[in-house]
Parts: sequence; structure tokens; C-alpha cells
Amino acid sequence: MDSLIFSNMLHRPARTLVSVVGIAIGVLLIVFTVGLANGTIREQANRDANVGAELRLSASGSIGIGGTDAFRLPETMADDIRSVEGVREALAIGQNSVDAPDNNTGKRTIDGVNFEPYKAISGLRIVEGRPFIDGTDEAIIDTAWQRQKGLKVGDKIPLYEREFTVVGTYEPAGGPRIKIPLSTMQKQLGGEGKVTSVLISIEPDATVDMVGQRLQERFPNHQVIRLSDLEELYMAGLPAMNVFLNVFIGIAAGISALVILLTMYTTVTERTRQIGIMKSLGMSNMKIAWIIALEALMISLVGIIIGVMATFVLRYGLNLVTTLEVEISAAVVITTLIVGLLGGALGALYPALRAARLDAVEALSYE
Repeated sequence: MDSLIFSNMLHRPARTLVSVVGIAIGVLLIVFTVGLANGTIREQANRDANVGAELRLSASGSIGIGGTDAFRLPETMADDIRSVEGVREALAIGQNSVDAPDNNTGKRTIDGVNFEPYKAISGLRIVEGRPFIDGTDEAIIDTAWQRQKGLKVGDKIPLYEREFTVVGTYEPAGGPRIKIPLSTMQKQLGGEGKVTSVLISIEPDATVDMVGQRLQERFPNHQVIRLSDLEELYMAGLPAMNVFLNVFIGIAAGISALVILLTMYTTVTERTRQIGIMKSLGMSNMKIAWIIALEALMISLVGIIIGVMATFVLRYGLNLVTTLEVEISAAVVITTLIVGLLGGALGALYPALRAARLDAVEALSYE
């Protein structure tokens, strides 16, 4: 039976190839789109959490760690937070979104920080150049973003409708990829003496939960979150994205099923006489239907494998030219495999039943 299936697949190699490519493209779209969405969110969450702090306090109702949140917290709140038992250090920062035509979303979040305190809490180190000077239109960028954009120390980048000079690059990547003086950001936004949030590191003998509870009791009208929870919060905060991905997977699976349906339907039509010969030799209807279904599943499996391999290749190429992350998890690959094979089975259902129902005499006389 195996040799019959493979010989049938190779009888029309061009058609089989087109079917495999069609399914592979559907798989590529599923794995790549889901991987890009999940990878981008998780990479953002990991960078936002990689700032040397365990907790973050912001105004109640804040959208996220950055973005368009207003400067609502007094900068002096950091001093009040330091007095809470278990707090080792508190650092007031500002974050804001700026127009970025070169970014996929058209926006880019930047940090406004006081360099030395931020360096102390985050472990940031200057790799090339120097730190920015307070109150100036200077910026430092992380090395990954520098490589992606092909920038060097001394280049200009547009921020707030004017140019900022890149005076240094830093590692490790943590938070937004561009950092400018906090005073410059405050002056630009009319938020002198105000910040968007306070990063909090705790004493070695304290626990995050205990310090977080004390902070919430001390500042009940503000929002305290664990930075280790950012990934979960980011993923839960985008329910529309999950709906979109589920719909996208369903559409791709439907397209794969239609590709298989068309392929196997024409296959059955072309092999009507062959099916009649198999019936005359005593092959059962169930076995004939099973041969058609196995051929469809084999084409689907080859397409899925090629699609997943193409995703790895595309991810590698993307990593060479951008900082975008594509997460290819085992769960996504297994889900895609199941969806792809299910689509192939559904697509083969009608052609297989049609082949099984063919009358042997009529099939033998088919021209």
C-alpha cells in the first residue's frame, strides 16, 4: 500500500509540489505570525523586567511600563519609597512614546533617567562613547539597536521633532532601547518634577511579596507590580491579539483543507479507471478510501515539515537585520501539526468517500 501511495504522489509531481507548497505557506503563516506575536511580547517584557529592580510603582490605571502615560507621580516619591522597610533603592524614571516612522508600529518608547542612579540599580555599563549630560539633547542606545540601525557614536536620531546626538552605547539591554536625560524629557513634556513610575529594588533578606504588600499599604492609591509578572500581564493585556491569532489559525487551516480537497478531488477523477481496477481485484471500499486519505495526510505532513523549516530560516534571516524575536515553541509546532493534519483529513474526506462509492463497472469503462 505504501508503494501505491508514493507512486500516486509522484504520478503528478507538479501538482503534488504545488499542494505541498500551498500547505507549507499556510503553516509558515501560522507558525511565524504566532511566533512573532508571542516572541515580540515576551522580548519586550523581558527587557522591561531586566532593569535590576524587583518592583515598580506607578499611578493607578497606568497602561503599562511606558507609552503615553502622563507624568503624574512627584519625583520626590522615590524618597518616600526608600523609607519603606525592605526597600534597598528607589529610582524615579520617565517613559514616553515618540513618533518613529522606521518602527513597525509608528511609535517608539524611550526612557528618561538620571544616569548615575539608573546605572547603580540596573547594572548598565557604557560600551562605547560616554554617558549623556543632564539637560542636553543627548541619548545613549543599546548595542542591539545600534547594530540593527547601523548607528555609531556621534550620529543623530530624531526625537520630539528635533535631533538628539548619540553619545554612547550600553549593555545589557533593559527597558526601552533609547535613554535620554530625565530633565530633558520633563521639560519637553511640561512635567518638571514629575515622573511616570518608580523602580524599586529590595534588600537581600526581604521578599518581593512582603515589600510589595507594604508598598501597597503605604500607597493605596497607586499601582505596585512585580517586574517578574510583566510577561504574564502583557500577554493577558492583549486579549484581542489572542482572538486574532485563533482566527488566523482557523483561516489558514481552512485554506489548507481546501488545497487538499482540490488536489484529492482531481486525483480521484483522474484515477477513476485505476480505482475500478482495484475494486475488480477485490479491494474493499474502506481500503480505497483509506489510500486516498493516507495520500492526503502524507502531502499535508510534507507541507507542514517544509513550512516549519521555512519558519526557522525566516527567523534566522530576520534576526540578522532586526531586533524582532520569533518564538517557535514546541506547543505551537504541535498545534500546527495537529491543525494541518486535521485540515488534510477533512479535505480528503469527500474525495475518499467519492472514490469508495464509485461503481466498479462504470469506473472500468471511464475514459
